[in-house]
Amino acid sequence: MDVDLQRQIRELSHRQAIHDCLVRYCRGVDRLDRELLVSAYHPDAVDDHGMFVGGPEAFADFFISFHGGNQHLTQHIITNHHCELEGDVAHCETYWLYAAMNREGPPLSLAGGRYVDRMERRDGRWAIAARKCLMDWHGRPDEVQLTPEQLAMMAGAGTPARDRGDASYERPLRVDPGRIAHPPQSVAE
Repeated sequence: MDVDLQRQIRELSHRQAIHDCLVRYCRGVDRLDRELLVSAYHPDAVDDHGMFVGGPEAFADFFISFHGGNQHLTQHIITNHHCELEGDVAHCETYWLYAAMNREGPPLSLAGGRYVDRMERRDGRWAIAARKCLMDWHGRPDEVQLTPEQLAMMAGAGTPARDRGDASYERPLRVDPGRIAHPPQSVAE
């Protein structure tokens, strides 16, 4: 195989492993899955998340308690991702969106910002070595512009759960044949 092609494949593999780590972090915090969340970090990592600074174990304990106590559901969504690879170190900036269904106060809160990470590959595994979480904006939106009927249709796909009962853990993932045969959009027409 051509040397240049081998280098490209290796770089793409590293970039995918880094992206997988970021997605694992988001999934771990939203599912309150401590093991998954901690796996996104190297054991000696430091996360400066604004209201928390420390290592991965304490970070997981703090935010699982925080989100579990204050929100019914959260979504940590990553979007734009910039990654500069330098051997076994990567400097990354990843945009995030955060939505929370609150237990008290306004029902929905939104925020956006960036994770600025130093990722390192150790023993063949990419993980976060240092992170700064920067909040660029936050606020509360108006109520969702869906009718009660449309909201009921959305709920037909499944009920979100903050544990392994969530559809994201379902293997194999299946769509209800009744919903395929009688899709909600045909009823709405």
